[in-house]
Amino acid sequence: MTLQELYRSIDGSYDQALRIMRSEKLIGRQILKLADSGLLDALSRAASDMDAAAIFESTHAIKGVCANLGLVRLSEKASGLAEEFRPGSPRRLSDGEAGAGLAELTELFQRTLDAIRGYEAGL
Repeated sequence: MTLQELYRSIDGSYDQALRIMRSEKLIGRQILKLADSGLLDALSRAASDMDAAAIFESTHAIKGVCANLGLVRLSEKASGLAEEFRPGSPRRLSDGEAGAGLAELTELFQRTLDAIRGYEAGL
């Protein structure tokens, strides 16, 4: 599998990542680091505790990292949840709705990381 094929399989934008990083080699290195970043673990812990500050921190970090890597779906989903839990902002979602959104983000992130690990195994 090529890096571009990986991006297609995870609904990412290789072109966006290339515009930001300017090098396929750099994209390849950085996307592999995502699998070991600990971001998914932090999100899972925050979501299970429904710790608003930790949810904001983890979703905000995921939003930024994924935007830079061209992982558009992940970035957009994380962005919505980061705004929901932004300190000082009123909550719009019930805990149940927010929990469902966090579960969706966690599942999407896990599938993305599984695909990245599959890509890495083929290198």
